[in-house]
Amino acid sequence: MKTIYKNGAVYTGELPLVQAFAVEDGKFIFAGSNAEADALASDGAEVIDLQGKFVCSGFNDSHMHLLNYGGSLMKAQLAEHTTSLADMVKCLSDFLAERPCKEGAWLQGRGWNQDYFTDTERMPNRYDLDKVSTDTPICAVRACGHCLVVNSKALEILGVTADTPQPEGGEIGMENGEPDGRFFDNAMDAVYQVIPVPDKEKIKDMIRIACKALNSYGVTSSQTDDYCVYRSVPWQTVNDAYKELEASGELTVRVYEQSNFTDLLSLKEFVEAGNVTGFGTEMFKIGPLKMLGDGALGARTAFLSRPYADDPSTCGIPVFTQETMDEMIGYANAHGMQAAVHTIGDACLDRVLSAYEKALAECPRDNHRHGIVHCQITRADQLEKIAKLKLHVYAQSIFLDYDNHIVEERVGKELASTSYSWKTLMQKGATVSNGTDCPVELPDAMSCMQCAVTRTTLRDNVGPYLPDQKFTVQEALDSYTCCGAYASFEEHVKGKIAEGMLADFVVLGENPFETDESHIKDIPICQTFLGGKNVYSR
Repeated sequence: MKTIYKNGAVYTGELPLVQAFAVEDGKFIFAGSNAEADALASDGAEVIDLQGKFVCSGFNDSHMHLLNYGGSLMKAQLAEHTTSLADMVKCLSDFLAERPCKEGAWLQGRGWNQDYFTDTERMPNRYDLDKVSTDTPICAVRACGHCLVVNSKALEILGVTADTPQPEGGEIGMENGEPDGRFFDNAMDAVYQVIPVPDKEKIKDMIRIACKALNSYGVTSSQTDDYCVYRSVPWQTVNDAYKELEASGELTVRVYEQSNFTDLLSLKEFVEAGNVTGFGTEMFKIGPLKMLGDGALGARTAFLSRPYADDPSTCGIPVFTQETMDEMIGYANAHGMQAAVHTIGDACLDRVLSAYEKALAECPRDNHRHGIVHCQITRADQLEKIAKLKLHVYAQSIFLDYDNHIVEERVGKELASTSYSWKTLMQKGATVSNGTDCPVELPDAMSCMQCAVTRTTLRDNVGPYLPDQKFTVQEALDSYTCCGAYASFEEHVKGKIAEGMLADFVVLGENPFETDESHIKDIPICQTFLGGKNVYSR
């Protein structure tokens, strides 16, 4: 059936705005004036009055963790209780009291950030969590996902002692010669290996709850890293869960799987099973090889070319050697796979750029769309090289809400002056999409776009940080729509309201082109549509 939408303020992906559009069989068939829309009307056509509301293409979060988000929604929500260590501990205690753990189960939470604590400046440790329980194992993950803390019971289960060797690409926290309960980056794998993992039906539940939440934020496409959430769960199980939800009509977000592997053998097995970039359907398809190059700035595990300004004892943690990165990116590039590497520190970026240069020299590809995920701490020479190599940048403008408070303190004035320079990259010809890295941040597209436009924090208006890097409203919208589609080789399929495109769109309560830039985050999501079908209404 044909549905005609009139009397709106419709951003098609081009300016000026138009008044109307039409949908039929899950695709846009027209965008233009009310008069042109009236000419399309026919017997049986449904006509919807938008009453002046703003409409744009559905939001595409170009880097997040959909499965992890669904799982986190079932855990203690520590991000809502991170103003103090005491509040975090109370949140875990209350959660355990309300939902007692069965034998063998772990109490889990996510979202703490010691930089927001008002009662201490340190990270939580085993003894803090022991106040919650010494009988139930506890795991609380930092907001960034690159650090976690466990209690003494968990350390006992893990068998971690003062004599446990430090893992490559990670670190076990120590205090006075004893493990203090903190685990960083690759060291976290040991914890995740002993926590009971969900079966396929539980994974489907996580996907369902995540998709429902994403739709409420206007998100219709997710480029998601799911294979690393539960390392002991085979990638086949995750893929089957998505495909079964697609078959039953329950998948309400289009998924482009950023396929996370940590060794060449696993990647080869994946590719040899027929999984290359673009394989799949409009609802679920294989995306790039995803690698985790380093840690996070907040946890001081992002890999820098110089010691941290506020902790000269460390430069952060590289997750992979140059050799491993070279061979995995080289293999992906030679076998029809896109690659995308989590890269926050500039030393990590040096390794990633070197790997891309080597791979493309050995096997040239004109339209590879290899990418840098995050691309935060950068030097001027690296910005030039990113553009020269035609790399795609997966930015998270929402990170400015927190990092405004810490970036100069962490990396020093010199490095800070050339970092988060996504506008400069765009000016040099690089393509830049946007996202939230959810559940590191909420999948709040409007808040993310506000940070892109203002370069200030949302809570206390700190900034603007490097104001010459501000996006226009149009650039912010494009970073969440057509540029996200470009990242997945789908710019001819979605990301604009144009004839022949998938009818994924969002109806907003206000026009962001007319809203004060400091209130973009407050614009409500009224409705979300996927393939012309309503999947969320406020």
